[in-house]
Amino acid sequence: MPDAAIAYTVQVDDLHAHLFAVSLTIKQPAALQKLSLPVWIPGSYLMREFSKNLQKLQARQGNKVLTLSQLDKCSWQVQCAENKPLLLTYQVYAFDSSVRTAWLDLTRGFFNGTSLFLRAEGQEDAPHALTLLAANTPHGWQAATGLKPGKVAKNGFGNYLAANYDELVDSPVELGAFWSGSFTACGVAHRFVVAGAPPGFDGKRLLSDTQKICEAEIRFWHGTKAGSHSSTQAPHQNYLFMLNAVDEGYGGLEHRNSTALICKRKDLPVLNTDTKAAQGRKSEGYTTLLGLISHEYFHTWNVKRLRPAEFARYDYANENYTELLWFFEGFTSYYDDLLLRRSGLIDSKVYLELLGKTINQVLQTPGRQVQTVAQSSFDAWVKYYRQDENTANATISYYTKGSLIALCLDLTLRREGRTSLDAVMRALWQRCQGGPMTEADLSAVLVQLSGRSFSKELGRWIHGTADLPLKGLLDGQGVVVKEEPAGVAQRLGLRVSENAGIQIKSVLRGGAAEKAGFAAGDEWLALETGAGPGAAGWRLSKLDDLLLYAGAATRVTALVSRDKRMLRLSVKLPAPALSWCLAVGDSKLVENWLN
Repeated sequence: MPDAAIAYTVQVDDLHAHLFAVSLTIKQPAALQKLSLPVWIPGSYLMREFSKNLQKLQARQGNKVLTLSQLDKCSWQVQCAENKPLLLTYQVYAFDSSVRTAWLDLTRGFFNGTSLFLRAEGQEDAPHALTLLAANTPHGWQAATGLKPGKVAKNGFGNYLAANYDELVDSPVELGAFWSGSFTACGVAHRFVVAGAPPGFDGKRLLSDTQKICEAEIRFWHGTKAGSHSSTQAPHQNYLFMLNAVDEGYGGLEHRNSTALICKRKDLPVLNTDTKAAQGRKSEGYTTLLGLISHEYFHTWNVKRLRPAEFARYDYANENYTELLWFFEGFTSYYDDLLLRRSGLIDSKVYLELLGKTINQVLQTPGRQVQTVAQSSFDAWVKYYRQDENTANATISYYTKGSLIALCLDLTLRREGRTSLDAVMRALWQRCQGGPMTEADLSAVLVQLSGRSFSKELGRWIHGTADLPLKGLLDGQGVVVKEEPAGVAQRLGLRVSENAGIQIKSVLRGGAAEKAGFAAGDEWLALETGAGPGAAGWRLSKLDDLLLYAGAATRVTALVSRDKRMLRLSVKLPAPALSWCLAVGDSKLVENWLN
């Protein structure tokens, strides 16, 4: 074990029971040593109460078993001899396949340090060490992590070092018989590991496309000569992508020099489709995966280093509030697809299609007129991460509207001709020295580069609920905005699932469905049109079939099941709702922006 003030050992305890065995040695404990396990993980703003999975906690010094006192839901205290090594042992149950916690079964292991590592309070800034043991792992398993390696075997098991507790828990670990590949981007070593990849997976293509993303983003932040000399190098010396390919799933979580990702297996690139035509015809799912990779990698700068001032030091025991997630998640969401375009992985047509989807998501969310993105950021702990049937009516996503605020800023700056949002982002990096920032920093940089104040725009867009001036700005940048009829669900003001019949998930504020009396949880079984001898009834299995059966009728009767009761709801069919469709108008203006 490395000679560090705080040292952890992790090994598989029981694959079938999904248990990791963890030991913690504190070289010089306090007389009343306090220990705690985080209740949340940075980047995912919800109290997840990781201590619920911790069991069999014991403490000893030498051969003496010590008494542990639990202080609250996530912290303990042990009375011990000062400056004599204190050993704590415990198990952690790991059966959450998300990127946020921990997982262990016969095929794969994964964990975030916030799920496994008790914090030795008072010694968080001391060097921390981690030993990964291969004991009890199936044949062929490997280990991968972004931590600095010490003495490590070829398969990745061995000793790792962290400068402090924050770095330790910001470095997740992947275990299993995963696929692995590597590349260099602007002089920085990158590794990509994929768990659950099917035989037809084209790893070479994934590496090539990811390399283009990484190079585009390093150069975005540090210039075209990035990697050529020390003054323009990326802030990380190496980077690890960990992707778990599953039947159904999607998501990612950023870390300082790594990221954990989940995607559908069918969204991976497939072998034997590498003709020029196939390369230029990426599946929608694979494009979405590349966008996720771009998003999480952009976070290497924007939130892991340049971050809200409130996150200068994480409080792992309580909510950490900020009003700036619209910047850190929203602006990252603006650049994720834009940098796919700039790296040549999608064309302008596809980019505008993706942008159009985001615009429609925001415009079709009534909550945009209720909640500001600053409020949305602050309330993430109780609203965004705890969505229910009323979320669309009461909240706005700081991801989607935040990305459109970035778009509005970028196009406004470009229209005025003095600067761009690209330059603003780089100037913010310099001003804040890749560290904590405030909204005032953004305002100051905008004045510095544009020559005027943006206080009115930021006040309306960030702290107000009025719609953004998207159409005029897009038109001025050579983008044609067309309005086309939206789907039946949007026309009625519904969000539904159609796996087995039509299940009502949300009823949007002010829509025809709300006026008719629909409620979340209803099942829409059938509809009737007309009255008397000319009446007709139709079984409804897809919402889009409504117009087929309604014909010229302007009102229908919906037969709805609620709590096993049958209801008849009179629905007035409104005029078609409109959605935006974006297309290139002036190619020169569009390419100047997108390139």
